[in-house]
Amino acid sequence: MQVGVIGLGSMGMGAALSLLRAGLAVTGCDPRPAARDEFVAAGGAAVASAAELPQGTEALVVLVVNAAQTEAALFGPEGALPRLARGAVVLSCATMAPDAARRIAARLEEAGMLPLDAPVSGGAAKAREGAMTVMAAGGAAAFGKAAPVLDAIAIKVWRLGEAPGLGATVKVVHQLLAGVHIAVAAEAMALGIRAGADPKTLYDVVTSAAGNSWMFENRMARVLTGDDAPRSAVDIFVKDLGLVTEMARSLGFPVPLAAQAQQLFTAAHAMGQGQKDDGFVIRVWQALAGIALPGDSKAPAEGKA
Repeated sequence: MQVGVIGLGSMGMGAALSLLRAGLAVTGCDPRPAARDEFVAAGGAAVASAAELPQGTEALVVLVVNAAQTEAALFGPEGALPRLARGAVVLSCATMAPDAARRIAARLEEAGMLPLDAPVSGGAAKAREGAMTVMAAGGAAAFGKAAPVLDAIAIKVWRLGEAPGLGATVKVVHQLLAGVHIAVAAEAMALGIRAGADPKTLYDVVTSAAGNSWMFENRMARVLTGDDAPRSAVDIFVKDLGLVTEMARSLGFPVPLAAQAQQLFTAAHAMGQGQKDDGFVIRVWQALAGIALPGDSKAPAEGKA
């Protein structure tokens, strides 16, 4: 099967490498030369533009940031649609509003393609292991055509129904939890530091007790070492928690915890931390309380640089 992957970021690169390991013919698409070079070195093919994907591509995984990028990658002047085989399956994996997922699926169906509303979770490490979770909605034909791709990239595929938008809905709800968990993990660590607890000891206690969460364990481990290289950036949760509040507003449904968490990520963005790892939303508390973060060479006053 000739497969294209648009977006060789932390998740997209992992998916593309997993597809290669499964023996599929994979072409990665990314405007960044370094990403293309990494994928070529691993044995794949790479192009800078979706319009350069192989003619007759049978399956396409679109792992970009949002709905606008997805639409541009598929339908824009340099989009992939003319390169796809008739009846190709297209996995739309970006986190987006359900209405956007339905709109994209409708355009793909009109063009004779098989759409799969298929947002993913798991992070960069799980993506490279071929162990992501996929929250998918689409018809039986789309799931059937996508089976070799899903088998390669996922440890769990949730078949949520045929209606496009169901995958996006579940992913938005998931991101409510993920964003709030990261924000409260940072708040707890910052409070402990301000109160004089040893950060490493606090981390060890929490991760062995009932208050632990996967996000606390994963993100605060990076805070302990000052490793703010983005696996998932602060700005991702500015966007994703915005999707949560927009969906809730459309339903007349209150989401006070999600809204507060979004404001914290927005504050981190305003401090210049938007492209840092999302656990470093903790620098909001660093700036407010003047605490020193473990593993961070910056003085507290410089935490917003």
